[in-house]
Amino acid sequence: MGTGHYFWAIFYFTSLCSASLANNAKINFREKEKKVLDQILGAGKYDARIRPSGINGTDGPAIVRINLFVRSIMTISDIKMEYSVQLTFREQWTDERLKFDDIQGRLKYLTLTEANRVWMPDLFFSNEKEGHFHNIIMPNVYIRIFPNGSVLYSIRISLTLACPMNLKLYPLDRQICSLRMASYGWTTNDLVFLWKEGDPVQVVKNLHLPRFTLEKFLTDYCNSKTNTGEYSCLKVDLLFKREFSYYLIQIYIPCCMLVIVSWVSFWLDQGAVPARVSLGVTTLLTMATQTSGINASLPPVSYTKAIDVWTGVCLTFVFGALLEFALVNYASRSDMHKENMKKKRRDLEQASLDAASDLLDTDSNATFAMKPLVRHPGDPLALEKLRQCEVHMQPPKRPSCCKTWLSKFPTRSKRIDVISRITFPLVFALFNLVYWSTYLFREEEDEVPLGFV
Repeated sequence: MGTGHYFWAIFYFTSLCSASLANNAKINFREKEKKVLDQILGAGKYDARIRPSGINGTDGPAIVRINLFVRSIMTISDIKMEYSVQLTFREQWTDERLKFDDIQGRLKYLTLTEANRVWMPDLFFSNEKEGHFHNIIMPNVYIRIFPNGSVLYSIRISLTLACPMNLKLYPLDRQICSLRMASYGWTTNDLVFLWKEGDPVQVVKNLHLPRFTLEKFLTDYCNSKTNTGEYSCLKVDLLFKREFSYYLIQIYIPCCMLVIVSWVSFWLDQGAVPARVSLGVTTLLTMATQTSGINASLPPVSYTKAIDVWTGVCLTFVFGALLEFALVNYASRSDMHKENMKKKRRDLEQASLDAASDLLDTDSNATFAMKPLVRHPGDPLALEKLRQCEVHMQPPKRPSCCKTWLSKFPTRSKRIDVISRITFPLVFALFNLVYWSTYLFREEEDEVPLGFV
């Protein structure tokens, strides 16, 4: 019996020792990670000022592979020609000095939050205007060191980047905005940037922009040569298409309505001077205000934009309607003057006839010499009368349909109004046909690089 108790005591003691050793082994595993960091990054063992070796430890340039994750695109400003983007930026390279024992696969990687502990590529964004890191609630950055010496650097940043735009087709345009990354101090003999194989640029799903649509993007290289050497450079070209529906509702339809409203004056009576003047001036001022509001949201470029052509022609039509009334008013006064002159002439003729009749009544005993009714064949006056009869007997010319239709309107002012009712809409419809066929179906090969086609 005593032997049995002795056996169980030994078994219990052995179990406790095993559990204690297991706990110690677990604790020692985490301590091992600290020891590895001290071993590879300790004082006098690693110098962050020295760049890593090339491929397979050669003296070639260090290879840094880059990939991006576009989290959001906040704004695209036409007047400032810039856009804001938030992205996760990642760099990966191999530094053989950072190799360590992974303890049979237990240490997958080591994590650091201090970038100055290891060598970092001197990458910068060449078209950056503003930028900042994210530190809420902790700095959004990490460095992972893998057992084979591979280093992964990841950080979340927000950037405001320059985007030179060509606004000749605005608002029917497409814009290409670039994101350029280059080495500041290391030449291609020491540092080379490459895109990560596979999918180097990723974009968040359901990316919504207020006035644009991201159609596609293209990765490329943009190495630059200066008098200090050649520097490695990468770029991402983002192709944005402007949403036309907004401008159709806010600009094009209101402008069409203003032009059509200005034509209402053609149907008003020519004597309604206050109504026609107020209508023309109001539409002209409204169109001018609309044009100035559009130009206020765009940069003062030296070339003509598509929206400038539209607003300029619409403003011309509204101004033409106002000038048409000035012409009608002048023609109306001219018609009145002619009518007054005819009336005076008729009054003078009537007065002369009355005077002649009075003379006949007072001098009734006077005798008048009657001209002979029959003239001799050789009489020149008879021949002249015969020619006049021959001329009058010629068949009259058939008037054209336009003259026949215009003859229904006795005054010139009324004819101008009637002609304007037809001419203005027809010319405006022709302008719309030319405008939309020019800008909607225009070949954009010069606007889009070959890589996007």
